[in-house]
Amino acid sequence: MTEQNPLVEMRHISKNFGGLQALNNASLELYPGEVLGVLGHNGAGKSTLIKILAGAETPSEGAIFVDGHEARIHDPNDARALGIETIYQELALCGNLNAPANLYMGREISKWGFLNKKAMKEETARALSKLNIRIKSLDTEVETMSGGQRQAISISRAVHFDTKILIMDEPTAALGMEESKMVMDLTVELKKQGIGIIWISHDIHEVYNFTDRITILHGGENVITGATRDFTEDEIVSMIISGRPVERNSAKEEV
Repeated sequence: MTEQNPLVEMRHISKNFGGLQALNNASLELYPGEVLGVLGHNGAGKSTLIKILAGAETPSEGAIFVDGHEARIHDPNDARALGIETIYQELALCGNLNAPANLYMGREISKWGFLNKKAMKEETARALSKLNIRIKSLDTEVETMSGGQRQAISISRAVHFDTKILIMDEPTAALGMEESKMVMDLTVELKKQGIGIIWISHDIHEVYNFTDRITILHGGENVITGATRDFTEDEIVSMIISGRPVERNSAKEEV
């Protein structure tokens, strides 16, 4: 993983909201084809850090590099132009519209001033097929679909337009076990395509079994970044709570 060049580097990011310092010298790296878990209690700074990458906030200090080049991200449009998309827990879908209309919302295909619904439907079918997403009818309104299907459409929309970096904020929080597995299987497909994924979740078991690396924040500062399986689940929980790297007995590690 580290032999590759990072897709994203967020270096020495600080953010002040008046007298409140939400981030202090925080950093993050994301590589192609990996899932990076970003962890921390509410108020740890993870949401602020991710909002800065997504263009919803601007840093007070620090720099962001995308594909090795310094990036100026002032709003979500700047982020999208760099191939950065965000999937939130609250799906930004219109329930009374079908899958093609949702996939192309704001990016509609038109011909002679009219919506080219046929082209959008065909492109949607290809986009869903590419990610092994199966939906019985593309003409069905989204509100009648399962939570997993709706999340799949939201993800497909995010990655269909040359996305390199996908931020997933609690993507399985409102889903059942089967639907959560569907989203995680879909994420594995995205990894195969070289997309870098930032996975924000409070489910430690999910993070432990699904992410490649983790970054833990506490009080707006980095606690540790490392390969997920270098730690136990209990150690990850301990670092989230204490805000300190785990201490190990070297003699015990050698056993």
